[in-house]
Amino acid sequence: MAAAYPHNDSRHAVITVVVGCLCFVSSDSIYTLIQKLDNNLKWWLMTTCLVGFFYIFASPFWRKTITPNYSNFSIWYIICLLVAALYHLPNFQPMGVDMRMNLSLFFTTFISSIFILTVFHLIFLGLWYIRLVSPAAGRRPKILTILQNCTVISIACCVFYSMCGNYALNESSTFGRKDSLWKTGERSELLVKDECKSWFAQVGPARDHSLLFKWTVFGESSDEVSPIYTLWATFIGLYIANFVVERSTGWALTHPLSAEEIERLKDEQRKPKFLDMVPWYSGTSADLFKTVFDLLVSVTVFMGRFDMRMMQAAMNGTREGAKQEDFLYDHFREKDDFWFDFMADTGDGGNSSYSVARLLAQPSLDGRTKDSSIKLPRGNLLLIGGDLAYPYPSPDTYEKRFFYPFEEALRPPSWYKEEHIAINKPEFPVGVSDLKQYDGPQCFVIPGNHDWFDGLQTFMRYICHKSWLGGWLMPQKKSYFALQLPKGWWVFGLDLALHSDIDVYQFKFFSELISDKVLKNDSVIVMTHAPNWILDYYWNEPSGKNVSHLIRDHLVGRCKLRIAGDLHHYMRHSYVQSENPAVVQHLLVNGCGGAFLHPTHVFGNLIEAHDATYETKAAYPSILDSRGIAWGNILKFRKKNWQFDFIGGSIYFILTFSMFPLCKLDHILQDDTISGLIKNLVSAIWDAFMYMVGESYVSSVGALILSVAAILFVPPKVSKKKRVIIGVLHVSAHLLSALGLMLLMELCVQSCISYHSLYNWYRTVESKHFPDPTGLWARIEQWTFGLYPACIKYLMSAFDVPEVMAVTRTKICKNGMVSLSRGGAVIYYASVFLYFWVLSTPAVSLVFGSYLYFCINWLHLHFDEAFSSLRIANYKSFTRFHIKEDGDLEVFTLAVDKVPKKWKVDSHWQNESGEQEHQLSHQIQYPSKWIANPLDRDPVKMVQIVDHFVIRKDEAVAENHH
Repeated sequence: MAAAYPHNDSRHAVITVVVGCLCFVSSDSIYTLIQKLDNNLKWWLMTTCLVGFFYIFASPFWRKTITPNYSNFSIWYIICLLVAALYHLPNFQPMGVDMRMNLSLFFTTFISSIFILTVFHLIFLGLWYIRLVSPAAGRRPKILTILQNCTVISIACCVFYSMCGNYALNESSTFGRKDSLWKTGERSELLVKDECKSWFAQVGPARDHSLLFKWTVFGESSDEVSPIYTLWATFIGLYIANFVVERSTGWALTHPLSAEEIERLKDEQRKPKFLDMVPWYSGTSADLFKTVFDLLVSVTVFMGRFDMRMMQAAMNGTREGAKQEDFLYDHFREKDDFWFDFMADTGDGGNSSYSVARLLAQPSLDGRTKDSSIKLPRGNLLLIGGDLAYPYPSPDTYEKRFFYPFEEALRPPSWYKEEHIAINKPEFPVGVSDLKQYDGPQCFVIPGNHDWFDGLQTFMRYICHKSWLGGWLMPQKKSYFALQLPKGWWVFGLDLALHSDIDVYQFKFFSELISDKVLKNDSVIVMTHAPNWILDYYWNEPSGKNVSHLIRDHLVGRCKLRIAGDLHHYMRHSYVQSENPAVVQHLLVNGCGGAFLHPTHVFGNLIEAHDATYETKAAYPSILDSRGIAWGNILKFRKKNWQFDFIGGSIYFILTFSMFPLCKLDHILQDDTISGLIKNLVSAIWDAFMYMVGESYVSSVGALILSVAAILFVPPKVSKKKRVIIGVLHVSAHLLSALGLMLLMELCVQSCISYHSLYNWYRTVESKHFPDPTGLWARIEQWTFGLYPACIKYLMSAFDVPEVMAVTRTKICKNGMVSLSRGGAVIYYASVFLYFWVLSTPAVSLVFGSYLYFCINWLHLHFDEAFSSLRIANYKSFTRFHIKEDGDLEVFTLAVDKVPKKWKVDSHWQNESGEQEHQLSHQIQYPSKWIANPLDRDPVKMVQIVDHFVIRKDEAVAENHH
């Protein structure tokens, strides 16, 4: 394995520059700095607040790599805007600090470095094209790498200039500096001399080198070569030499890595391709916009006009009925000691989905309780309760978010192809001709609401026309089914589509099945995607009338258990003895198969369902934990939903757009008391609000639209009056925040920013600090057709955004908006937007997150919105059932509190899969490829039993709850 090219990563160079800065900024500099802080306390307080705002904005992106690469962009964006703002604050000048020369030098060396390296790379690629260098040279460098290296080189030159100036390094040179970062006399001359001379050897007079004389940048005090130029040329030369040696000689191809480095690279390559949790509050995700569009189409087209369930019935002979063999499966009924599993709502984050799939795939699990451990074998049957992939069904989401984690947990047969479509299901392994002969795990799936967003097309293709979900055989041909299990137990898998009910053909099939096949002493488990019993009680709106009719009037007491997903938590409600008899004994929700977590504390302890009362017997996570998790909306909303910046920042700018600039703000800071300042600030915010209502049409329309949206956003669970009150309070908080931030920004621009053009200032002092007796700058300008100085000028102007704001603001306040051209107005508002974005995005996330917290914990509203924002991958579970010899159904719910984020290849799996390549994966002891890293966090070791009860065939309820 070839060595990595060092120039492709500038981290080591960055570290070198930082260490150099620390060496130069000696204790003498720090002592001088501390001495002068006391005289500038007010400005330093303002500086601290400014840095704090920028840190809060950038905090979600530190030490992260996000795709699209908004994190890297945001960090560079923040650094540029922060330096530009600090550069204009007046607190540095009284301390003897002048940043103008350093910033000018940075941009000059940056442009020069880019120009030289670009020309070099073009020449080198040309040499590679005509085959004068090795084939390794054809690998093009990344543009970001070149920019990073140019930045590091420029910073190094600025650091040296800050401490040593541009004086030639010989014994007779004077080491004081007149216009560098620290003014003359601030540090000991001897100390500067020793420090600076330790970095460079003496360079003779430039006139002694006739070849270089015309291409030399001179120092300030003599005709000797500038040390800044020497440093810059040295770094550029090192970069070019390093690149040439590696690419032209094939050095990297002939220098293998050490064993430790090879193992580290292998570990990096051996990582599962698990996707992150779906960002539901993303303002940039095309997936979410497509989900909304597909939902609108599905609701319009597939609810009443076209129904895939009707098509399935029609394809099985006639519209009036269907062949039972395509819907009824009875090959389990003669099994002894039968185990089966239920999970729902998978296909969100890869880590959480794989954790559950890994638990399901194990030959057995040791479920921990408070006092003991119970060994539970793998289920012969896996039932999945819908919502297989988020946010919408597509081949890509099904393959990456659903199939991939299950295939990594339990591999499909070696002969199975991903693109294979099953024509005649079921398709068996070699030597198996009937479902009764197959001893491996099987899987049956019902669709959820997310699977219906495309009219069930993807579900039919991947579930009904494929034979394997990883190592689970899928005999299923339709979207609903009936399973006959041992000891008189049945499972009815119902397809509720998007309107939470079964259609007439589905009702006909199950009612006829009950009449013909289900005995009076049999017991039925009804599996649906949506838990109607909880949602109907919560929304106070009945749904699923056909399902209720089927259970109440056809099953007539034989439905012992209802199971569902949709809500991403675990809750069990059991019948409370009362005058009304129980139609169903237990109601169980377990949607913890991989999707984000839902709260448990908003649904109440007692619910009414099927004309009976049910009590909460188990909840996971606990009610107390659920309330505590909701705090994350205040503390972590923006960290979890940084893409919401594009929505929130735009809304705040629209609310304040037409009110910029606020000109008369001098009176706010005139009062010396805190109470007076607060009073003036509140008065200014109120004046801004009245101006918005009376004269700012764009902001007024934006506020009106936001108010309507906020009122409609409140769930219809509460009355219309309460919805209006909640919505208005929500919008008022946003308006107060937006107007306050606008006022703060305008105060800073008016009070802090002094006007001076960085480029014009640099041109006036350039000849003094960088003398040019040979006319080098004029020649470069001529050869580049004026691009060289023009690039520096425009780069400095683009960097100095605060000056653009301040100058234009003064012009508007003096002469009105009519004094600006259309282009000038665009530049001004763009400059305002850049800084207002930094202030507004953390604020809008804080306000919106606080709104969600208040609603979920105090009003029990927004249970979906308030927890989807947190994107919690933890608290995952599934339910394992055991049909005992006496016909009783024992129920275990197994859960893991923490989902691992790092995985490594299981060496046991590696050994077994190599030795038994053609063996079915369910027959090996270690079927899953990945184990947690570190191993003590693996789900298999952390799994616990959070609920355990028994449903007896001859009794209503008998339980042992842990």
